[in-house]
Amino acid sequence: MRAAVRTLRRGGLVAYPTEGCFGLGCDPRNIQAVQKVLRVKNRHRRHGLILIGGHWNHIAPWVATSDQAAVNRARESWPGPHTWLLPARSGVSEWLRGQHDTIAVRVTAHPLAAALCHRFNSAIVSTSANLRGGQPAVTAAQVRRLFGGRVDVVLAGRLGGAKGPTEIRDARSGSLVRAG
Repeated sequence: MRAAVRTLRRGGLVAYPTEGCFGLGCDPRNIQAVQKVLRVKNRHRRHGLILIGGHWNHIAPWVATSDQAAVNRARESWPGPHTWLLPARSGVSEWLRGQHDTIAVRVTAHPLAAALCHRFNSAIVSTSANLRGGQPAVTAAQVRRLFGGRVDVVLAGRLGGAKGPTEIRDARSGSLVRAG
């Protein structure tokens, strides 16, 4: 865990178990690290990325609270395997939100992922550990085979009970954006 936190602080990439697959993360305030995540995954920036936190205060700096009903809808489901699109705070980088005016966020219930956020004292980028269009890794060994040395630290651990990446819903409308 110490090595993972040091890696995040210096702009490196960390893989870790989440509710339904391994996540690939970095410090969302470090745009070079965010760009590295996108390069490693071969993902276009227009899609945006998910941020996870161990509690609301970790993700609050990226979320505009002008739509309190949307914020409340999301917060009532956390911690848990529920990712919500919430209005992005002014100034949130396109590298994180993509072409959208929203940011995808989750307060994770996964103990290892939450502990990583708590020790880092911030949200982290959390995108599934896969190459664009491929199946997400579900073990640390799969992460290592898939990414090799392009990921600096792999935290081994068990997944939560979800059957894959979390579903994503728009918190303003409640509509499903991505099935879980």
